Amino acid sequence: MNDPKSALPPVAGSALDLIGRTPMLEVRNLDTGPCRLFLKLENQNPGGSIKDRVARSMIEAAEADGSLKPGGTIVEATAGNTGLGLAQVATLKGYKLILVVPDKMAREKILHLRAMGVDVRLTRSDVGKGHPEYYQDMAEILAQSIPGAIYVNQFANPANPRAHETGTGPEILEQMDGDVDAVVVGVGSGGTLTGVGRYMAAHSPKTQMVLADPVGSILCDYVATGTYGEAGSWIVEGIGEDFIPDNAQMDLVRKAYSISDRESVDTARLLLRKEGVLAGSSSGTLLAAALKYCREQTQAKRVVTLVCDTGAKYLTKMFNDMWLAAHGFDQRELHGDLRDLIAKRYADGGVIAIGPQDTLLTAYNRMRSSDISQLPVVDHGKLVGILDESDILAAVEGGDEHHEDHRGARFKTPVAEAMTREINTLQAHQGVEALPEVFDRDEVALVVDGDEFVGVITRVDLLNHLRLGA
Repeated sequence: MNDPKSALPPVAGSALDLIGRTPMLEVRNLDTGPCRLFLKLENQNPGGSIKDRVARSMIEAAEADGSLKPGGTIVEATAGNTGLGLAQVATLKGYKLILVVPDKMAREKILHLRAMGVDVRLTRSDVGKGHPEYYQDMAEILAQSIPGAIYVNQFANPANPRAHETGTGPEILEQMDGDVDAVVVGVGSGGTLTGVGRYMAAHSPKTQMVLADPVGSILCDYVATGTYGEAGSWIVEGIGEDFIPDNAQMDLVRKAYSISDRESVDTARLLLRKEGVLAGSSSGTLLAAALKYCREQTQAKRVVTLVCDTGAKYLTKMFNDMWLAAHGFDQRELHGDLRDLIAKRYADGGVIAIGPQDTLLTAYNRMRSSDISQLPVVDHGKLVGILDESDILAAVEGGDEHHEDHRGARFKTPVAEAMTREINTLQAHQGVEALPEVFDRDEVALVVDGDEFVGVITRVDLLNHLRLGA
């Protein structure tokens, strides 16, 4: 009988040794039509994404050609995962890393990068190539101003597709026993499409390369017509472009699908519920396109797509119900009044609140953990007050200054003794025009329906409402 330990990988000497050789999973609980659909789990790379492969390849190429010297500086423009991959490799190799990233990048990615000591420079995500604040242009200029720095430029660096031509592509064909009819990919820099596509063209000519593209990107139209118009906007991170990257060999694409943000998010969440795989937004786009492709087939085919990165990087975004509501993805009933602006109702557990008999310590901990500065005080569904940081500070600092050791005891004071009872409220049936007066007083809008507390509206909620209605 075989020793089960013999199938385990050997002990690695570095996290770099864990890049690649990712597992393949067959989809069993989704409708794939007559086809079999397989997921290449690139979220299992040590940095959590497929971009670990590219980062190692580009850095090692720069070392080999002498452009990157020991102790040098690496500069790159990235929507996130390439930056995390570069951080993974650069940190272990002793290089300084500066990343210019668009401001739509998930907060988790930024925190991850900064925890690794990366110099992160945020810039606008609403401008295109040629604008002085476009992230790629900024990164290139920055690299030119730093002695000994290199601009990695994943969009034109040949070591990017090479990583997939020598790694990802061969792995897919090996894991599929040499039998794969289609591979569904996205295009951000173009490396995956070009690298895997070139390998398949040489070693499995029957394999079609299928493009999954966010609505708003120009790439799907380019595949269909050979031309493209002005780009729109999309929330999916890492794929979709407003230009054709040098590394994107678009003639490799045989079919393309344009996938909306809502479908991408819904599909990624469905993947978690049905297959137990926590994947990011671009993976939702790829899976949605792969499912469309599979269901359109009249004959059984073997199809592969990628789980590009882990959904752990998007817990505050696409896996956050309040974020979904703010982007209009929750498909709730609209009423034409203030209820439409409330991302989540108190009755549904969507409002961070406090009770009058809770302690100030509980209130403080709740504010700190939720990164908010005030709490509605609710008693059996009725709004009875509001508590903010200044109320807590006044209660804790008040009294005899010579008894500072009593401050700990003061944190045990009930919220009811420190909260503000005189509060302004709006009725749920009122219109949006009631909000400016509240915001002019530098308050949040506390919305009630009769005596029942409904929820809170902030300036950001109003902005979201106006944006969705534009």
